[in-house]
Amino acid sequence: MRIDSHQHFWRYSPTEHTWMTDEMAALKRDFLPQDLQPLLANLHFDGCIAVQAHQSIEETRWLLELADIFSFIRGVVGWVDLCSLELPGQLERFTEHARFVGVRHVLQDEPDDEFMLRPAFRRGIAQLRDFNLAYDLLLFPRHLRAAVRLVEEFSDQHFVLDHLAKPRIAEKSLSPWREDLQKLASFQNVSCKLSGMVTEANWDHWRPQDFRPYLDIAVDAFGTDRLMIGSDWPVCALSSDYPTTMQLVMNYLQSFSQSEQSAIVGGNCAHFYGIDVSAKHTI
Repeated sequence: MRIDSHQHFWRYSPTEHTWMTDEMAALKRDFLPQDLQPLLANLHFDGCIAVQAHQSIEETRWLLELADIFSFIRGVVGWVDLCSLELPGQLERFTEHARFVGVRHVLQDEPDDEFMLRPAFRRGIAQLRDFNLAYDLLLFPRHLRAAVRLVEEFSDQHFVLDHLAKPRIAEKSLSPWREDLQKLASFQNVSCKLSGMVTEANWDHWRPQDFRPYLDIAVDAFGTDRLMIGSDWPVCALSSDYPTTMQLVMNYLQSFSQSEQSAIVGGNCAHFYGIDVSAKHTI
């Protein structure tokens, strides 16, 4: 099974999607499952993981409704209020849906770089394991050291790093991102998504070889059993298109064994999020 481990859907709202700047005008419209479906099919992908783009209970509910309609949405990583005393009730309601597989908070936008270490947030993280839910880490490189402290504390919780923590590819910068990524990867409860790279490069002038050093570092750090391909569609449209974005990783993997390729383009994602690969689906 081939799975795009990271993409988004939204009905555009200027009051909800305030992170979309004027520079991101191409994203200021609706992006829905019927838009993604043919893109997946053309690359022979069987499904995707829909990840939250707005921090609201309503969006999480909507994504799960979409998963009921479109069987190729294999899982939903939604938002819940990890700092709320009402969190157990939120998790109980959402985990009634089999495709609610994980949680994410937009840590990168919090003014406090150590927001994830606050007691209330850590109390929320501590409850995810009881519901068999993964946690997606959305970070910038400066947050990696705090993330290390978080994943070290919760060694039985499954974490996945989104977008390699957004290294500064446009600047060809490797350190200290490389060293901090290696430290995070030393914890076996952490995986990583090979996603989001094209939007960290020079949007108008990147070349495929720009990404190789970052991919090499990710493979060296995590190995091939803790990496998963992701498009970050439709955000990738700021710098590329869907097939080109996915082929960057798939072409890089050509020298890998067939089993390693299969793991990174779907198997690892299915295992990480607990996706039933035998379930029927349609593209």
